[in-house]
Amino acid sequence: MQAVFPELVSVTELNRLARGLLERGLPPLWVSGEISNLTLAASGHAYFSLKDKGGQIRAVMFRGRLAGLPFRLREGLQVEAFGQVSLYEARGDYQIQLDMLREAGLGRLFEAFERLKQKLGAEGLFDPARKRALPAFPRRIGIISSASGAALRDVVSTLRRRMPSIPVQLYPTLVQGEAAPRQIVAALEQAALRAEVDVLIVCRGGGSIEDLWAFNDEAVARALAACPIPTVSGVGHETDFTIADFVADLRAPTPTGAAERVCPDRQALAAELEQRHTRLARAMQRSLHTRMQRLDGLAGRLIHPGERLRQQAQLLQRDQQRLSLQMQRSLERARWQLTRLSERHARLRPQPARHQAMLAHLADRLHLAMQRQLGQQRQQQQHLAERLAALNPNAVLKRGYAMVENRKGQPVRSPAQLKQGERIILRLAEGHTEAEVRHPDGGQGSFGF
Repeated sequence: MQAVFPELVSVTELNRLARGLLERGLPPLWVSGEISNLTLAASGHAYFSLKDKGGQIRAVMFRGRLAGLPFRLREGLQVEAFGQVSLYEARGDYQIQLDMLREAGLGRLFEAFERLKQKLGAEGLFDPARKRALPAFPRRIGIISSASGAALRDVVSTLRRRMPSIPVQLYPTLVQGEAAPRQIVAALEQAALRAEVDVLIVCRGGGSIEDLWAFNDEAVARALAACPIPTVSGVGHETDFTIADFVADLRAPTPTGAAERVCPDRQALAAELEQRHTRLARAMQRSLHTRMQRLDGLAGRLIHPGERLRQQAQLLQRDQQRLSLQMQRSLERARWQLTRLSERHARLRPQPARHQAMLAHLADRLHLAMQRQLGQQRQQQQHLAERLAALNPNAVLKRGYAMVENRKGQPVRSPAQLKQGERIILRLAEGHTEAEVRHPDGGQGSFGF
């Protein structure tokens, strides 16, 4: 069905319609061409044209996408671009807004890279569980790299600066070209056979994906996985990733970073050693002061052996005197007790007449005491009975009085405790009855029945 448009439209409306037709009619696609008229704006966006022998199209790549590119844009570069064809309404420019960009011919390499990555990943070569920890203090460090490359110089310089006492063993090899994978595999096997290093750095400087392709080789990846020595991959720049990075026990962003990961820092160790020495010295000083104070305390308690013997002799003499005095006191006490027992024995000998007289005297005294006690008890009982009779409320009731209680059985002492019409209990001498409260004035100042 053909779209219906108004007879007259503005330029803005026309550009908007054209943009809609382009974006709806063409899906995002890959376009190959050569970069020309390149402009890198201050905002970080890139504006250029993609051209071939038969034509050209304006292209834009915004800063966020541009920052992720592994190469720099330049005039004349053959690229493969992926994006959405659109129209810039403000100028009416027909353009393509790019999301991805790669150098021409790299599509095949990227596909090979992804296939090998998926294959080795499925076999478990990238599994973190198989990764080995690096030695904290390696005795010898091995390097697999080009003997003439800048990466080797950077690594050796870093190792010498951080810990010059650790020897370095180089296994020279090509790091670029068709023969490079075979030589890298041979170097790994040689290092494993000689077993003379504690850790291996596999490194080279940055470059294009073709330059780094030796480290995307399947044989190199499997040799790295089979190597019994812990390995560190330091290939390319921080944004470069190779299969070797995923297989190695540790991936460093650069060759220099790889050297920093495998080698302890002498200055940092010296600083830490100095800190520990300072803490140890302080701890020893505190311990020494504590022990000196304890020694002073013990010295104050220490007594010369001769003085100790003199004190012991004095204690022995004092104990002898106390023992002699104690024995004398015990003897006197025994004599006194013997005298008392003799007197008691004399008193306890049977004397019938004397005992009978004493018994009669005691019987008289007991009789008099019982009579006197009985009289006192009678008087007290009579006194208590009189007091009880005086306090008995029934006695008061017998004189014609009544006791007022509320329904709870509590005594009423004031008319203010009663309400108009409340039922109360009147307790009399010969029983009780109930009454209803009637206040004469309608209030609670007084009451009547």
